[in-house]
Amino acid sequence: MADIVLGMGAAHGPLMTTPPEQWDLRAKADRENKSHWFRGKSYDFESLLKERAPGFADQVALDVRKERHARCQVALQKLRDKFAEVNPEAIVIIGNDQREFFTPQMTPAITVYRGKEIYNIQHMHETSPGLNIAEPGNAPEQGVTYEGATELADHILDSLNDHFDLNQCDTTPKNSIRPGIPHAYGFLYHTLLRGAPPPSVPVILNVHFPHNVPKTPRILEFGKHLQKAIKSFTGYKRVAMMASGGLSHFVIDEDLDAKVIRAMETGDEESLKQIPEGIFKVGTAEIKNWFPLISAMNAEGRKYHQVDYVPCYRSEAGTGNAMAFCYWE
Repeated sequence: MADIVLGMGAAHGPLMTTPPEQWDLRAKADRENKSHWFRGKSYDFESLLKERAPGFADQVALDVRKERHARCQVALQKLRDKFAEVNPEAIVIIGNDQREFFTPQMTPAITVYRGKEIYNIQHMHETSPGLNIAEPGNAPEQGVTYEGATELADHILDSLNDHFDLNQCDTTPKNSIRPGIPHAYGFLYHTLLRGAPPPSVPVILNVHFPHNVPKTPRILEFGKHLQKAIKSFTGYKRVAMMASGGLSHFVIDEDLDAKVIRAMETGDEESLKQIPEGIFKVGTAEIKNWFPLISAMNAEGRKYHQVDYVPCYRSEAGTGNAMAFCYWE
């Protein structure tokens, strides 16, 4: 029987691997964006600036950016140290796809990747220099292959078969625009785990694309069943669970993030169910990646430890990435 020895949540985002002096590359794109989602409504940049008056000009000064960037690096190192200390034999990573892996022709709600090999490569964008500058944080330029935990993946699929209609995948879909795993996983593999992860099972959630986005109660239920499946596996003795992404972005909402963090601290899943589904738009939808981990850690009775919460603002309208780093043990 496996023991779940660690739960870990970590943001991924371009600002963590972009020099603070160049965060304006993404801010420029924000100013041109006509649809910024904030608290269930869409705004163009000027309307968002008016909605969030007096704005966040003091939060985008270069010295503040440098301080926030440095805190993210410290938090990542603390998570590396904790992972090395616990030294799990395998990982189950919960993340999401952003049309890197699946296409509009096939958008599964929940996918368990069961391949023996997990390929990771940079994905450059023709019109997004603010994303391209961060790609070295997601994968090495030449690409790399990691080991998949196929037997654990198959055990998860078999164990959850009576409760969930899961998709399974053991290679990159043929129509994929990117030949490798989504960056939600690539960042954890390459930057957090320094390119040396143990065998892993990527669990890919559709948190973005209508019409089969799993709702919060269903994802929390999934986490509980996932925890039971992992614990009943006999192939590994020490398994970690990780969540990738979040918290709020690309419009930062510190009040929402505080609510999620408080729920993690107290194990309060009911408060998470009260957050309207319409809040989970664009990057903020990645908060849902954390929900199966939260319910699994609650089932385990593990203690929450917050490493840091770093709101990285990149424009005066409050756009940016709210980075969170934590673990349960």
